[in-house]
Amino acid sequence: MTTKDKYTEVPNPMSWDATSGGDARFTWEYDEGRARLLSLYQKGKDKQWDAQSRIDWAQDVDPMNPVALPDEFHPLFGSPMWDAADDARRAEMRQHFQSWQFSQFLHGEQGAMVCAAKIVEVVPDLDAKFYAATQTMDEARHVEAFSRFLQEKVGLAYPINKNLTSLLEDTLRDSRWDMPYLGMQVLIEGLALAAFGVLRDMAAPDSLAKQVLAYVMQDEARHVAFGRISLKDYYSELTDAERAEREEFVVDASYLMRDRFRGEEVFETLGMDVKACAEWVDTSPLMIQFRSHLFSRIVPIVKDIGLWGDKVQTAFRDMGVHDMANFDIETLMKADEDQAEDLDKAHAEMAVRAAEVDEAIAAGMT
Repeated sequence: MTTKDKYTEVPNPMSWDATSGGDARFTWEYDEGRARLLSLYQKGKDKQWDAQSRIDWAQDVDPMNPVALPDEFHPLFGSPMWDAADDARRAEMRQHFQSWQFSQFLHGEQGAMVCAAKIVEVVPDLDAKFYAATQTMDEARHVEAFSRFLQEKVGLAYPINKNLTSLLEDTLRDSRWDMPYLGMQVLIEGLALAAFGVLRDMAAPDSLAKQVLAYVMQDEARHVAFGRISLKDYYSELTDAERAEREEFVVDASYLMRDRFRGEEVFETLGMDVKACAEWVDTSPLMIQFRSHLFSRIVPIVKDIGLWGDKVQTAFRDMGVHDMANFDIETLMKADEDQAEDLDKAHAEMAVRAAEVDEAIAAGMT
């Protein structure tokens, strides 16, 4: 079966021709470039991994709770809709919402792959082209991993969310070379990193979903760092008018991303009262906390790269995330990378113990 057979609503057409602006830029300067960016490029090469072999795809997954989340994390938990549902209906609600989340991750990763390739094309500096080339490969691997998880383990997929579509259109259409960085590296990737982290930390310790998310996050931490390094110096040289245009984009994109996680498509697919469900999600303390957490990477990075005017700060106050400006982004990113390394160590130790048991059994049979 193809992905088309697994969609709740088959996209029509099955491909999307998004208008892309900007000129392809070549440079004949092949000097060493910026040390921090070249160091990140080296790290990007060293940290390449194979989604087929690093992830244990033989693990069983409950398709009705594929991320192995507690019920308390469902956005409708405690609502009249949830309380009125029987066990079968709740299982269906779990499956569809988690499938919808991972479907948006999948589509977002394809968007990241396209944007990384565009950065290779439009950015003027060779060191940035080098790193963006490694990121393009990273994003291809992420698309592979999320697609396999949905197709083989869940058996259900959702089309791309309209808010994500709008943000990708705005990012790709803009001809200025820095906009794929700002739209994808800082905003979309920053939000995805936080969303992945919430699910990774809530998922069962030995679940397949936790593996997928932890390993993808190890790459994403580098990608967000790439956006920070590339934009910080450049934005310090902008005119007030140019900076105001970028800040306007940040504000509009932030509201789109916040609303992206409502999940109206799920409620509609399940034949539920979409308005009542959306109102519950908008006012649920758990979901308010979740949506605010999504900006834990974005807010400090936006401040760090210099897009911290009154309009941006007002919008972040309105969303209740302004205080995140003081978060230590380096510590957050280091923790994201460390979790993947810890998983690898745990799997290696388990493999050694399994081999020892097999040896002992074999010795006892001789």
